[in-house]
Amino acid sequence: MEREEIPLWIMALDKESVEFIRKFILNSGSLKNMSTLYDVSYPTVRAKLDRLIKKIELHSKEEDVEFINMIKSFVIDERISLDVAKVIIEKYKGEKDIK
Repeated sequence: MEREEIPLWIMALDKESVEFIRKFILNSGSLKNMSTLYDVSYPTVRAKLDRLIKKIELHSKEEDVEFINMIKSFVIDERISLDVAKVIIEKYKGEKDIK
């Protein structure tokens, strides 16, 4: 994977969050194992995971808006028609389930 192919939501995470994700995957998603590994309670690990999920969701939405804005700019620059842009955006929203 080339650097420019790395999703923005991953690039927006700090090292600690990326390391948490790595350990989470290596522990098969077990919050119990994670609580033992970090020597904290299960609810503490759950809270950390919830914060990480919110962070990822936020940056994923930013990517969605960025894509839609790019399509709109193509219309403004007359690179594609408004009708084509509408079809692309609706298809994208349908696949991403964006509201």
